Amino acid sequence: MSIRGAVLVVRGDAVLTESAGDPPGTRYQLASVSKQFTAAAVLLQVQRGTVRLDDPVGRWLGGSPPAWRDITLHHLLTHTAGLGHWHDHPAIDLGRPIEPEELLAAFHRAPLRFPPGARWYYSSPGYVLLAHVVQRVADRPYREVLDEYVFAPLGMAATFAGNPAGRTEVAAGHGTDGGPVPSWELDVVNMGAGDVWSTTGDVLRWIDGLRAGRLLTGEFRELMLTERVATGKGPDERGYGYGWFTGDLDGRHWFHHSGENAGFRAFDACLPGSDIRIAVLSNTDATSPDQLRDLLADVLG
Repeated sequence: MSIRGAVLVVRGDAVLTESAGDPPGTRYQLASVSKQFTAAAVLLQVQRGTVRLDDPVGRWLGGSPPAWRDITLHHLLTHTAGLGHWHDHPAIDLGRPIEPEELLAAFHRAPLRFPPGARWYYSSPGYVLLAHVVQRVADRPYREVLDEYVFAPLGMAATFAGNPAGRTEVAAGHGTDGGPVPSWELDVVNMGAGDVWSTTGDVLRWIDGLRAGRLLTGEFRELMLTERVATGKGPDERGYGYGWFTGDLDGRHWFHHSGENAGFRAFDACLPGSDIRIAVLSNTDATSPDQLRDLLADVLG
């Protein structure tokens, strides 16, 4: 089974699978796997007592419409706010630079799909809003918050958020035909929802550091990694915590997330009972769910 990009699977201290289609150290877009870092950034503020999970989003983001009055940070973290996903915002071009105020205004104009808390519906815009809350609370750019409070403490030296802006060792995205595709805009449009670049090694450092309590205390780590809401999906992703899907894979508990940006595919997972951690980073739209399922079957034997 071959995936274009980088794969790292570890059980305990033993490497089960490792491959890299690009030079070592190449960074890939994590796409929606980035939501894990957004959730961590919010929980770090909750842990410090500067925000509460039941804070209404309007407390931190001025101009929120009346329909958002009951939306809390918990709702945004669990995709239960009633906000739509990108396909519910056809006027937003994911690859076009835009002013933050213009993007927030577009979110404000869209009607809620259901009352806050009524059910689960995956929403990347909800995580963009969370990144804005983090910026507001910390009074500094979101990417700087991640650098100082998440990436640096866990030794994730190769990881950064936002547009590359001249950085080296970044992968170029490719379409299903093998040709290059333009990147989505990551400084504003996808901030908090799909903006992080990383390596498989750093993704493993993230999973291991999170589990070891090097970032969040037990209470807040538990909030991330256990089901907070039912998704109505299959057994392998029947629940959602904060930034992670939860469920069972062949009878084994796991938490995981996948991501899809233009030209990139990403996946990370942990099966704590077997101490297996998985990171898959690809820079082509041709990487398929079937290839990922084959990889998981190989790992689980």
